[in-house]
Amino acid sequence: MEKGNVTSVTEFFLIGLSYYPWLQQALFVLCLVIYVVILLGNSMLIIISILDPRLHTPMYFFLGNLSFLDICYTSSFIPQMLINFMSEKKSISFIGCALQMVISLGLGCTECVLLAVMAYDRYVAICNPLRYTIIMNKGLCVQMAAWTWIIGCLNSLPQTVLAMMMPFCGNIIDHLTCEILALLKLICADISLNLFIIMVGSIVFLVMPLLLILLSYIFILSTILRINSSEGRKKAFSTCSAHLTVVILFYGSALFMYMKPKSKDTKISEELIGLSYGIITPVLNPIIYSLRNKEVKGAIEKVLFRNLYLKRI
Repeated sequence: MEKGNVTSVTEFFLIGLSYYPWLQQALFVLCLVIYVVILLGNSMLIIISILDPRLHTPMYFFLGNLSFLDICYTSSFIPQMLINFMSEKKSISFIGCALQMVISLGLGCTECVLLAVMAYDRYVAICNPLRYTIIMNKGLCVQMAAWTWIIGCLNSLPQTVLAMMMPFCGNIIDHLTCEILALLKLICADISLNLFIIMVGSIVFLVMPLLLILLSYIFILSTILRINSSEGRKKAFSTCSAHLTVVILFYGSALFMYMKPKSKDTKISEELIGLSYGIITPVLNPIIYSLRNKEVKGAIEKVLFRNLYLKRI
């Protein structure tokens, strides 16, 4: 990268889609509605997984973690983005940008690992059903969930600190959020180390979990195909179809964002895909798990409708 005049930065200006004011207004309404749905939908999954004893299993424990993660992840950038959509200045403080980056990047990495953990849970449930409760005991589930959060944060912290310590040639980020790849374009120094760390992080937190998920589903599919009863095969596959759908949606957009060659200028298609990566998967997670899971639908009916009916009586 060519060196330019170093600027003392106290705030950044997020100019993503600034040349399309009509699109920003439409996205404000759309993102506001989606954010409300994310909060309500994921909160509902957390509440019913706590209140319904039938859902006190490892699968729904990890699903509760996923729902809480999606709430935290989207809350790290959507409120600020909504403000900027309706503001002329479209600024964020230096510290605010760093916090947004470390939280969103850390939680994104956490979700990658958590999806791999959920795939392992489905592998044990289908391939080793008699030992499932022994292997996936409460202590192991808590440890696995805790480590997914810890290692995600441990990955985002050095990447963010290293990026924010570099000299900047300007403070205008051509993106909707403080996204690390967009921020690196402002640095007036050699960013080879930054790119190397990001590449390693992408391999460790995107590629490796995806390979573990694929390996788990190879064993799962092999086990399902050996089930003699067609009803048994259907039931076994239905227990992991929701998770597989979420994996495809999440990794499809994530791999596009972080593993494809980067151009110097940010295209509108890249910004919209990056936005979908951040909000579409979190809003679809509770919908997918609700529509494709009889236990969740039954728990929703029991916790919400029956309790409301009793209160009215």
